[in-house]
Amino acid sequence: QVQLVESGGGLVQAGGSLRLSCAASGRTFSPYDMAWFRQAPGKEREFVARITWHAGITYTPDSLKGRFTISRDNAKNTVYLQMNSLKPEDTAVYYCAARSTAFGNYDYWGQGTQVTISS
Repeated sequence: QVQLVESGGGLVQAGGSLRLSCAASGRTFSPYDMAWFRQAPGKEREFVARITWHAGITYTPDSLKGRFTISRDNAKNTVYLQMNSLKPEDTAVYYCAARSTAFGNYDYWGQGTQVTISS
């Protein structure tokens, strides 16, 4: 059983920064990759970034590249999301997720952490 626990959310002013963390626990945790998603009120869940667990290969959509950076610390079983130059439209609940294979669904999800950006 794998558990993902996000932390680091909060309220910041536009232009500020936050770093989210996602700590994973469970026996032999070794996913193919981990990712961050977000969901704003009334909107569909949106993919934010992903990172492969072993090689550390990252992917961030062009719309977020340059502001959002995903990283991981394998020794701590933790994935991070550094968010800079935050905008009010970044307000959402941010979730981390993990999956076992490259093309499968994300099997494990955290409970989410609220990020609110004030203008």
